[in-house]
Amino acid sequence: MKKQSKLFLKKNPTMQNFQQYVLDMENEREFSKDILHNCLQMGEEVGELFKAVRKEINIQIDNNSKVGSVDEEIVDIFIFLCAIANKFNIDLEKAFREKEEINKNRIWK
Repeated sequence: MKKQSKLFLKKNPTMQNFQQYVLDMENEREFSKDILHNCLQMGEEVGELFKAVRKEINIQIDNNSKVGSVDEEIVDIFIFLCAIANKFNIDLEKAFREKEEINKNRIWK
């Protein structure tokens, strides 16, 4: 019998809501809590994103490759990004804002 998920993401979620959702998802689905495992999986998802982009812009890919859509692969990467941030106790919104303040003062060539 299929287990009913208790996961819920409110309408108009904040970044903290996304991070909590991913934490709850990992617990509910009993996903690995190993940081290295998450990093490697995220790397694989980045490769899948590249294949999806190639497919989208009509650059030949291996016909035997199972390739999702660009949006699906970006979401997979986002999930692993949240999972890794959670393991390091990083508030992504706060980190984004702090890093962007640094970037605003950089000279971009």
